[in-house]
Amino acid sequence: MSAALLQAFSMVFEPYTILVMVLASLYGLFVGAVPGLSATMAVALLVPVTFFMPPIPAIAAMVTATAMAIFSGDIPGCLLRIPGTPASAAYTDEAFAMTRKGMAETALGAGLVFSAVGGLFGTVVLIVAAPALADFALNFSSFEYFWLVLLGLTCAVFITSDRPLKGMVTLLLGLLVACVGLGNPAGFPRFTLGNAEMTGGIGMIPMMIGMFAISEVIRFAVDTLPPGEIVVEKVGRVLSGQWALAKKYPVQILRGSVLGTAVGALPGAGADIAAWMSYAMSKKFSKEPEKFGTGHVEGIVESGSANNSALAGAWIPALVFGIPGDSITAIVIGVLYMKNLNPGPTLFTTNPQNIYAVFMLFIIANIIMIPLGILCIKVSKRILRVPRNVLMPLILLFCIVGAFAINNSLFDVGVMLAAGIVAYLLEENGFPIAPAILGVVLGGMLEENFITSMIKSDGNLAGFVSRPIAASLAVVVVLVWLAPLLKKLWVKGRRAAPSTAA
Repeated sequence: MSAALLQAFSMVFEPYTILVMVLASLYGLFVGAVPGLSATMAVALLVPVTFFMPPIPAIAAMVTATAMAIFSGDIPGCLLRIPGTPASAAYTDEAFAMTRKGMAETALGAGLVFSAVGGLFGTVVLIVAAPALADFALNFSSFEYFWLVLLGLTCAVFITSDRPLKGMVTLLLGLLVACVGLGNPAGFPRFTLGNAEMTGGIGMIPMMIGMFAISEVIRFAVDTLPPGEIVVEKVGRVLSGQWALAKKYPVQILRGSVLGTAVGALPGAGADIAAWMSYAMSKKFSKEPEKFGTGHVEGIVESGSANNSALAGAWIPALVFGIPGDSITAIVIGVLYMKNLNPGPTLFTTNPQNIYAVFMLFIIANIIMIPLGILCIKVSKRILRVPRNVLMPLILLFCIVGAFAINNSLFDVGVMLAAGIVAYLLEENGFPIAPAILGVVLGGMLEENFITSMIKSDGNLAGFVSRPIAASLAVVVVLVWLAPLLKKLWVKGRRAAPSTAA
């Protein structure tokens, strides 16, 4: 173990890796601070660059860029009332109200400090939980993996959307895309339409670049609203008063960090949902809920802790089971396979130095967030005034070059553009795209484990619940499926009870 730790230490603290982390941090801060550009888009645009990097620097770039982008999304939300990333949308009105009251420093400082605290908390949980889960996962067979993947797909529908039916539609769309090509257990060409390019399947990375970057370019092109005006002229001492807030709201910090990590570990959820849930919980349990919405820092403290702790939480199922916790780790899994760091329980036993390096990267990313975040806040006016009509064509150009560079194929560029148009149309009509991404990533795994299990059990479906862990997971999946119906019956029963008594 000590030898693996020393090896990880040398990989992380070599000059090249540190330089990559600093550059990725500045890039993440910039992308997050520009309204409309998400952390997922930042990672998707990084993928072509990681082709030319060793494994650890490639992961370092993604970890640091994501953490910085999630935080810096708070800056335009606070100063413009336009959230930089979806994770910042939960408390944008609160932060903007504080800016109106002349408390921009407090709002931005709270977002920065407690994002770092939440990120470190999530990292500690990742360090403790991931190896323990990996040991447990070594007992898994295809039966357990089938139910686990099914649970992940189910959670993606019910958690990421307040309209499960629309979530189910996009999930099925993702599963359909996963069926394309020869990459199925039978090796039979499916849905290739006679096109030789499609026999290799639809490329996951071009598709994700399209869904998260091209869709934003299209959204900007059709947006006729003028940009908002910056309210505050100067931001002073950002860290002033943050220690007092930490002493005043320790329960909120812990609650936000725990909730964020737990939500992040659920497949398909991620920082966006963690922030919204945490803000709602903060208001529900607050001693002064009437102050929420008027410029009260309590909700920012709790939600800021939640959104960054969710990032580390999402890596737990990604590293242990190869099941992405959010759309960011869905992209990361593709990069891990590309770098021969195949996620799964064996990764912890065969290459422990790589896992230790990932843990160190998370710790460093959350520590350097504070000084670099202060710098970003200081120059935020300049970042926010980058003309979008200059930025968006550059992003489009980078997307095209990146998609082409993956396989030197124009077909991948077409996939990316088509995916961008489809994602834009879906989101404009209220369909969440996260379930579609989960469907693409997990579709092949679901089919492979189903076929393997059927062969093992000689076609007997009872084999899927013949093992204790598989049976337990099956029960959980069925309960999640039945939850909406049970909730509806319970509400109906509560309504019927008073009328019966009357």
